[in-house]
Amino acid sequence: MSDFAHRLQLDQIRDGDRIDLHGDDAECVAVAERLGLLSLTRLEAHSILDKDGDRVRAQGRVKAALEQPCVATGDPVPAMVDEAFDLHFVPAPTGGSADEEHELGDEELDTIFHDGMAIDLGSAIADTLSLALDPYPRSANADAALREAGVMSEEEASPFAALAALKGKLSGE
Repeated sequence: MSDFAHRLQLDQIRDGDRIDLHGDDAECVAVAERLGLLSLTRLEAHSILDKDGDRVRAQGRVKAALEQPCVATGDPVPAMVDEAFDLHFVPAPTGGSADEEHELGDEELDTIFHDGMAIDLGSAIADTLSLALDPYPRSANADAALREAGVMSEEEASPFAALAALKGKLSGE
């Protein structure tokens, strides 16, 4: 079971349905835990569903208020997410082996397979939120903490800095 599961039965979805999801406290805590967030105080999504047989397209926005841990210090880094999504739910492929690879093209990147009975819009939205997060959140104290730990800045570690240092050694500086 997902932390933000909102299963919609295929036979009850109508073309043009508007779905508004709001994470309650327990769902926000569960999603925050799964995504490694310090807190998630707001999670909501608004979408319009288009249905074509057993295929469903959900277009909308996910909005969230959260805190991520700084990659250098662990300090809270507040963030707001307001991300558009365009998800395509299609029946899971049949045949082939479970180990068989299937490469998705660019037009299939937001494709989610369903079991033929229902789609889990909430889980797909939680996954969309995870992709919208800053992969390297940094607090105001991050640079000082990294410098103290001996980590070079991007400028110090660049190829140009290495060439300048080499030039200085060659010229006797």
